[in-house]
Amino acid sequence: MLRELELKAKYERGGWPAQPRPDIKPPDGWSVPLITSVGKPRSHSLSPRAHRVAFIWDFADASDIYVMSLEGRWPARMTSDRLPRVPWFDDPPQWSPDGNWIAYTEQNHVWIVPAKGGMPKKITSFTTRAESPRWMPDGYHLLVVVERDERLRILITDIEGSWPQPISEGPGHDYEPQASPNGRYVVYTHSPLDDLDRTDIMLADIENGTIRALSGTAEMESASPQWSPDGQLIAFISEKTGFFELHLIHAETGAERQLTHLGHDVSDIAWSPDSTRIACTVNRRGAVNLAIVEVESGQAEYLRNELGVHTQPQWSLDGKTLMFGFESPLLPQDLYAIDVETRQTKQLTFSNTPALQTLELIMPEEVLYSSYDGSEIPAFLYRPKEPNGAAIVYPHGGPTTQYLLEWDIWAQYMIAKGYTWLAPNFRGSTGYGVAFERANHYIWGVDDTEDCLAGADYLSKSDWIDATRIAIYGASYGSYLVVCALANDPKYRFACGIAKYGDCNILSSWAQSDRSVREDMERMMGHPADDREAYRSGSPVRHVARIKRPLLIVHGLLDKIVHPLQSEELVEALKNEGKTFEYKTYSDEGHGLLRRKNQIDFYHHMERFCDWYLI
Repeated sequence: MLRELELKAKYERGGWPAQPRPDIKPPDGWSVPLITSVGKPRSHSLSPRAHRVAFIWDFADASDIYVMSLEGRWPARMTSDRLPRVPWFDDPPQWSPDGNWIAYTEQNHVWIVPAKGGMPKKITSFTTRAESPRWMPDGYHLLVVVERDERLRILITDIEGSWPQPISEGPGHDYEPQASPNGRYVVYTHSPLDDLDRTDIMLADIENGTIRALSGTAEMESASPQWSPDGQLIAFISEKTGFFELHLIHAETGAERQLTHLGHDVSDIAWSPDSTRIACTVNRRGAVNLAIVEVESGQAEYLRNELGVHTQPQWSLDGKTLMFGFESPLLPQDLYAIDVETRQTKQLTFSNTPALQTLELIMPEEVLYSSYDGSEIPAFLYRPKEPNGAAIVYPHGGPTTQYLLEWDIWAQYMIAKGYTWLAPNFRGSTGYGVAFERANHYIWGVDDTEDCLAGADYLSKSDWIDATRIAIYGASYGSYLVVCALANDPKYRFACGIAKYGDCNILSSWAQSDRSVREDMERMMGHPADDREAYRSGSPVRHVARIKRPLLIVHGLLDKIVHPLQSEELVEALKNEGKTFEYKTYSDEGHGLLRRKNQIDFYHHMERFCDWYLI
């Protein structure tokens, strides 16, 4: 149990705080309130008759569910009390097969709301935590994932919230359930506890209660099982060949074959209604393209190769149209539909504001630079039209994620001010194969930190950048790398750092984390009882005395991914060493700043901090 400390929202400092620069104004046409005004429609789901779409809209400090006709009418708000959520911790709403209900997760429970309107109803009062509802074909029963004894289990209940029937059992975690079209079987993903790098595809027979493994390889992940509409095949993705490629299993015989050989990660798979094609997205070095794969031949056809990120393709009933989400560095997230034959695309939602549409945004270029050991590190470079001589290195969170060609309006704002922006996909990032993704396992804060330092060296060679005016900024794992870079760099490449809700002591963070975060850390670093020195050497708080540059630190006090005590520990160490820092906490935020007032507050703090120490 955590040692109880009273944490309240506060602002502290060590040394004189960064002051507003009266000689530096916002870029023409830009303001911080403007860039925080864009809502994000996401996590969409087509109705069974494919004439309506349910989606989550991150708007007005909420992540409520809306339903919209594909004819373009104004969306109807189905919920009114969903708290703001980050997309990767949220689940798309799920239509019942008859189109009468929409199921969703909120406040650690599964709810259903009538599609024609009405009050939501909680159906998982039999447990303390439930998520990921998936409908059975009868439209009355649902599969849900619950946490019991620190294990994820799949149960079946109904729209009345009746006492559930277990579907999965045994050691490990079970999730991503999907019922077969005839309702007899459930396919799901299983994560064994004795191999945290492994996930298997499992099949449960509801009638006789048997469970068998369909596919699994030691130290390799398989995921996202999806039944074909005819019930003959199960599609899933697996990294056993080095990338997440598309695989098929015959449901009756168990015969498996690899369908794609693209050398890129495949995700978001969706069967066509006639079971002959699979729509998916393909990550090609940070651009996530929309593709269709022929089931018989494995031939992949790219429908859209735009520099951006496509998500969640879903088929119309006639198989002629695909609905999807799309965003890019130039466009915020919106929902679209494409005619598969003609490639004509129709925009369905319009989240961009007129004021932002008048501004000129920058499309980054992919660059490669060499790290300390000769490894090539991919990165995205935003070069301002009028450089001010300063630059920011932005390592992403995760670490097993990737900086993609997404909407990053804060980067665009800073670029408009003249800052150069470099977003490295350091070793440990996804999208470049299994070997690269696992290259920082057991050595957090070592080689990946060197990759960030090499990013500063790369920028310093540019004739428009002053090598003494480079900052490093990151959130979550990126924040951890910020502190590592300032504490473990004898050359002091960075003029300042901005650390946003990140670790500083991965040993104490492991103890403070909840079960899922703790296991993910063990997957990449091993158990601290087996290699405590790796945890100690990867904890930059032990080297705070080496830090010579000012730090801006922010954290949400409701954070359950990285406990706010991590920033408290860092600040205490900085105080003891007499270091220069500013520290701001937010009482109503978790792992991410989701409320607009807090976003505005943080952006103003960071802008002032960078202008003070870099210009």
